[in-house]
Amino acid sequence: MYVERTDSTNSLLLNLIADGNPPKYIRAGYQTSGRGQAGNGWESEKDKNLLCSIPLPPDEEPFFLNVAVSVALHRVVSQVIRLTTLEADADKKLFIKWPNDLYYDNKKLGGILLETAMSGSEVKYAIAGIGLNVNQTEWHSDAPNPISLKTICETITGGKSSLDVEDLMDDVYLELQHVFTEPRDLTWRYYKWKLYRSQGLWPYVERAVNTSPTMNAGIEEQGQFKAEIADVLPTGELVLRDENGTERKYHFKQIRYVIS
Repeated sequence: MYVERTDSTNSLLLNLIADGNPPKYIRAGYQTSGRGQAGNGWESEKDKNLLCSIPLPPDEEPFFLNVAVSVALHRVVSQVIRLTTLEADADKKLFIKWPNDLYYDNKKLGGILLETAMSGSEVKYAIAGIGLNVNQTEWHSDAPNPISLKTICETITGGKSSLDVEDLMDDVYLELQHVFTEPRDLTWRYYKWKLYRSQGLWPYVERAVNTSPTMNAGIEEQGQFKAEIADVLPTGELVLRDENGTERKYHFKQIRYVIS
């Protein structure tokens, strides 16, 4: 289902689910109130990027839905970069930044907003909102580090490129269906394999949990410590191991990456 304009594809899909007639996905040309994790906004020029929401099957481990959608999106984008540039390792800088952002090098390429509706202690239904920067090359908000597929491919090849957003939508939807049919441990292994900064010690900053948007910390931020990623738990907690070998567990919004 394509709509030219909506406030939010997640909000629209939630309404259609409530009415009992959800499509397999919703893609929008433009969102007036696009949103990301923890209150962050999402800037997008009309018809330049992939803005969509997809219904997901309920899961006893809700965080696995983040893993599944992140893996599907990474696989599709990885293939697009390689096929567009005709270079086998052109996707080597493409990573999943915990919990579910898509990064190329140190720049944000896409994000996922997972929303669920509960009935008691059970997940009644879930949806994944996806924002992927495709053909946009200029940003006017205070987003600190955006990048698009077009910019990536043109930087690698030195030529012009334009990607088909509708084809990307179909590819993401089909890959996501595939992910839900494969062994769960395979999906988890892929997720951890492609984690941003999964190797080595990197700087982090703890943050107080509040309702303000979650941003990366600047290099000048105080209270930094260095750690390596030890694990991501089925509950979604990030386990960091600091320079002294001490492990610390963090929920989303409790930790920030330091990115210069």
